[in-house]
Amino acid sequence: MMSDNYNKALVTGVERISAWAGLLDEINVYPVADGDTGRNLVISLSPMRQINDDRPSTIRALMLAARGNSGNIAAKYFSGFLSMDGPDTLAGAAKLGSRLAREAVGEPREGTMLTIFDSLSKILEKQTFSDNFTEPIIDHLENAVHLTTDLLPRLKQANVIDAGALGMFIFFEGFFKTLAGQNEEYRPIMQIFKGKLAVAGSFQEESESGYCVDMVLRADDNAAEAVKKARTDKSAVIIQERDFIKIHIHTDDAHKTKDRFESYGLVKWADDDLNAQIKDFQTAHSKQAIHIMTDAAGSVTRKDAKNFGITLLDSYVIKGETCIPETHLDPADLYDSMLNGIKVSTSQASDFERHQHYESVLSRYKNALYLCVGSVYTGNYRIATDWQSKNDPDNRMTIIDTGTASGKLGISVIASARYACTVSSPVDVVKFAQDAVENAQEFIFLEKLQYLAAGGRMSKTGAFFGDMFNVKPIVSPYATGAVKLGIAKNNKDQLKFLFGKLESGLKPDSKAMIMLEYTDNIGWVSNTLKEEIERKFPYAEILIQPLSLTTGVHTGPGTWGVAYLDIEAFV
Repeated sequence: MMSDNYNKALVTGVERISAWAGLLDEINVYPVADGDTGRNLVISLSPMRQINDDRPSTIRALMLAARGNSGNIAAKYFSGFLSMDGPDTLAGAAKLGSRLAREAVGEPREGTMLTIFDSLSKILEKQTFSDNFTEPIIDHLENAVHLTTDLLPRLKQANVIDAGALGMFIFFEGFFKTLAGQNEEYRPIMQIFKGKLAVAGSFQEESESGYCVDMVLRADDNAAEAVKKARTDKSAVIIQERDFIKIHIHTDDAHKTKDRFESYGLVKWADDDLNAQIKDFQTAHSKQAIHIMTDAAGSVTRKDAKNFGITLLDSYVIKGETCIPETHLDPADLYDSMLNGIKVSTSQASDFERHQHYESVLSRYKNALYLCVGSVYTGNYRIATDWQSKNDPDNRMTIIDTGTASGKLGISVIASARYACTVSSPVDVVKFAQDAVENAQEFIFLEKLQYLAAGGRMSKTGAFFGDMFNVKPIVSPYATGAVKLGIAKNNKDQLKFLFGKLESGLKPDSKAMIMLEYTDNIGWVSNTLKEEIERKFPYAEILIQPLSLTTGVHTGPGTWGVAYLDIEAFV
């Protein structure tokens, strides 16, 4: 039976990777410079957040969740590593994990996370778990990460260490420090790997067409043929379990590949456009006067974060038995689950994970502006200010309690990030952000009340009678909480309310930003609603965004929202 201490150590490792995922994406050039190693590890290792003594269930969840080359290799490694339950079994578990990870890869290469797994196995074979046992282990892994640059030509050309290897170093430092009771004492990543954490300007990555595919097949009579076909791809990572097979490959045509594997019992499919990811990776951010970070409870996506150079701090959506960072969850999947009666809820990141985010940001940027979701909704503001009082003596991080969330927060963040690229003074950006938060407006239109009741936001009886009489609340996030602005009985009433508010707040020739937020109704929002707003406000900039999933869990399918910000009113 795995002890609580080992479970806690594993969770610590996962939380550290989440906090440093942005850096991993920035240096991800192998095997393809597509900037997704951090994302893939966050998604793939998320099942360990809920680890308990039912290790087979955790291992199965890891295999099914795994995304990308790095995520699938890591998942297979942990299927072996999770066999440990004490100091005497660590070396054997690490050795088993390393062997399983290598067997899963079509062409194992040194200089990747496989090298870190082997290094850990070797040091554990001769390590005694006496006082200060962590330092020799972490020294050994740090040296192994340094060596990756020279082991792979692509890494040497880019002058970086391997992203997956760094991710595993970050994980295992957290793991072993927690076992030793030292989980507040971490090595400064940006210093110990200094000079190897930014892709060289001379590095050129050619565009690569095709798709990065992850699929799950039933392990039936066709399994051997499916595996044989997949192994023809040099990038293949294949994980064979008792009742399913997980395959990761690269392919030129996702549709044809999906059709081909359908006959082998395809039960799950995900793909990423490699060319699009490489182009995103190559796009340099404009230099900002101050780095901006915010909570994903604002309607800001991972794509926005990448485009505008924003750091996003995730909350988590618990869907059935899975716990997923909200910006990594497909909105369509969430709302389908809710409509099918699957229980969903939200949870906050641990204090430790949030502290790691703050440390990561301040170690990578000269100064930062944290536009924090309103303190009435979460404890983020309190936790950030408490951390700052002990760890930021020079006040390099400015923290603003915005008093808001969802699109009202999101539109303020995006506008502030853009503004930060046009000025040189951090003070000017802070002032702009404060004005943006004060001037932003948002209207959220709910379809049903049952989801508010499910989350404890109102009584089930009230929700039942409200839905019976077609009561559709209109709410907006304020510093005191979600304020009810009115009710509507149908979509026509909702639109009448909306345009009454927009026309009283904006001039017809306004160049305001208007954010349209969708749940499971992207078609209506991005077509009908967008066209009507464009007709009335032809000079406005229209943004189409998914409603923050933290908000969506509580408001439910059918909800939509509109936020706007008239920058000319305060600049």
